[in-house]
Amino acid sequence: MSTVTTPADRATTAPSAPPRRRLDWRLRFAALSLIWGFSFLLIKVGTEGYAPFQVTLGRLVFGTAVLAAAMAVRRERLPRGARTWGHLAIAAFLLNALPFSLFAYAELTIPSTLAGICNATSPLWGMALSLVALSEDRPTRVRVAGLGLGFLGVLTVLGAWQGFHGLDATGTALALLASLSYPIGWIYVRRTLAGTGHSHLSMTGAQLLLATVQLAVVTSLFTTLPTRVSVVPLLAIAALGALGTGLAMLLQYGLVAEVGPTTAQMVTYFVPVIATAAGVALLGEALAWSTPVGAVIVLTGAALTQVRPKPRQPSQP
Repeated sequence: MSTVTTPADRATTAPSAPPRRRLDWRLRFAALSLIWGFSFLLIKVGTEGYAPFQVTLGRLVFGTAVLAAAMAVRRERLPRGARTWGHLAIAAFLLNALPFSLFAYAELTIPSTLAGICNATSPLWGMALSLVALSEDRPTRVRVAGLGLGFLGVLTVLGAWQGFHGLDATGTALALLASLSYPIGWIYVRRTLAGTGHSHLSMTGAQLLLATVQLAVVTSLFTTLPTRVSVVPLLAIAALGALGTGLAMLLQYGLVAEVGPTTAQMVTYFVPVIATAAGVALLGEALAWSTPVGAVIVLTGAALTQVRPKPRQPSQP
């Protein structure tokens, strides 16, 4: 679940310090894939004891706490400026509050496996939107073919030839809308928050804080306090927030800094595989042949949409 923003082209640099030994990036990449892959299972378990808005609020509270602790350790401060906070409030809604809530509501009626595959359509939506919103992002035959192939995979997952029989249309639409919300948020951030000079950790910490406030207001208006405390769902929500939101963001930032955004974004293609395996193995969710086949088609199409044309070499005189 790609929820990390990269609002600044250049993060604020700290004074030079002795390099710290880090866990190999491949192990961190695998950990991030597992964390995000299991997030859909955790959402499903959380909604068994609490309302979707409560699941999302708990997720944001625990995620914000992790980032706040990281900021305290690194002595980072929240960004300043009313304009920056205004843009961050919109980013928090599009990248956190809205998609997190939509996935929670979707999983009331659809399996976590389908939710994980719907999340994999985010690069497809992103490419389609960037062609309209970002003038510098030009289409190529390969990328357009990937877009078409990806949405063909979506239709395969949903069983379009059967008339979507046995599929909850509302839940599926909510999951797809959640995946659409991410690229809308990314484009907004790219247009409004690039080059602010604040560190990525500072910006994302503020963004999650604002999303938490938004959900706190919405939850108080549209839900009532639970009559009893369900321990297992509560633990799932805590893990979803602390690991799937807080720690996952820190891991992805480290990967982007070390191996670059292209390699780091490859985690997107492992998430639905892990989500499907977890849902089937641990929740006993049914798996028709069209689900894994469609997922492979979706991921192939998504990968093709990320292919960039090689820059032309200047001709030698």
